[in-house]
Amino acid sequence: MLTAIARCTLIACVAALAFTLSETRAADSRPRPNLLVVVADDLRADTCGFAGHPIVRTPNLDALAAKGVRFRNQFVTTSICAVSRASIFAGQYARRHGINDFKTSFTPEAWAHTYPALLRAAGYQTGFIGKFGVGEVMPAAAFDFWRGFPGQGAYFTKDQPTHLTARMGDQALTFIEGTDRTRPFCLSISFKAPHAQDGALREFPPDPRDAALYEDVDPPRPKTATAEFFSLLPLFAQQSEGHTRWLRRFATPEMARATTRDYYRLITGMDREIGRIIDALKASSRLADTIIVFTSDNGFFLGERGLADKWFIYEESIRVPLIVVDPKAPAQHGGASIDAITLNIDIAPTLLDYAAVAAPERMQGQSLRPWIEGAGTIPTWRHDFFYEHLTLPKIIPQSEGVRSERMTYLRWLAQPEAIEELYDNHDDPFQERNLVSSAQHQNELERLRLRWADLREQVK
Repeated sequence: MLTAIARCTLIACVAALAFTLSETRAADSRPRPNLLVVVADDLRADTCGFAGHPIVRTPNLDALAAKGVRFRNQFVTTSICAVSRASIFAGQYARRHGINDFKTSFTPEAWAHTYPALLRAAGYQTGFIGKFGVGEVMPAAAFDFWRGFPGQGAYFTKDQPTHLTARMGDQALTFIEGTDRTRPFCLSISFKAPHAQDGALREFPPDPRDAALYEDVDPPRPKTATAEFFSLLPLFAQQSEGHTRWLRRFATPEMARATTRDYYRLITGMDREIGRIIDALKASSRLADTIIVFTSDNGFFLGERGLADKWFIYEESIRVPLIVVDPKAPAQHGGASIDAITLNIDIAPTLLDYAAVAAPERMQGQSLRPWIEGAGTIPTWRHDFFYEHLTLPKIIPQSEGVRSERMTYLRWLAQPEAIEELYDNHDDPFQERNLVSSAQHQNELERLRLRWADLREQVK
């Protein structure tokens, strides 16, 4: 008798196969590339060498950015692990995929339209390593190679003294060595780093090899990491989980230095494993046939506004890195930077595009391939996006908003009458000045209110 997971997987694969066979694009004559999808956890967009960070060492990611295309305005549509990861898999806003907590899993029918299911049905060898992050039912049988884990996982355990990041690197090498060279593969590796080990005595424990790294540097204090900016938050945000976690990580200068240094160390440890994976692809003569995508599920507050973690539409929380390396793209595009607004929901349609598999109509993202191959301007591209965070309302205030190319509109939903914030990110990159009461910005405020209501309906 089939287990529940096996039944779900069988149904999903049959549905995905039927969809793929009917919709696969035949026009793309390029041989199907391998796909390597690397997702960090809680990695800010600005905390890597290629982003200009003066301290954090990420030589392997820097090399990828120099070879590929870097998207400098990559955002998540909901800044929390489970919801964002569901959006990455499904190419959909939370309002459409319906996963707004840590318990809800993909239904078989919904999973059938995710990029791993569609690629497997199209003949790809699929692997998953690391933090799956969506629901309580792990779809192990839905992959050819499974080394995923539920929940947060642990950097160290009694049975596993090796750091989790290094173990995941080893698992990736095992997958690469075991693949059938006659078929393309898609490996999704979701690092826990640099996410906290919530509640541990040392919440960001690095690999012992990195324990002394950055010990001699003093991490810069964020400009808005002051009592003044904390006081500007609504009372319910001051009393939220974000400040509770700040109290145990950033409440004193000593705590802030220790936390930030460990955060940096976890990033460098992850970069080392990415380098090992790239070396393995090169040694097996597969690097030239592999599209590499590197991103994060959300950003992270390093003490800004008296907050830790993410969740809210402020830049530190929603802005994440994105690098895509296409070895077949024109050489002159290597190292290009794209300033268009791109989203976590764009990753799934991009992968499917490269695999010559049509994206389902239910996907709301757009393929980034035209940007990568042309590195120019796409005239029909988005100029703003809808943001939503409705998860864990008892400890995280619910909010929505709009992020345009210039402005951020935040709408707190915790009160019967909404509380609003408005920022001009061009003139005020640290979002220090709330313009809601500014007379000269009332037209823009009203425009974004209407745009919020319009996008809110569209994303359903």
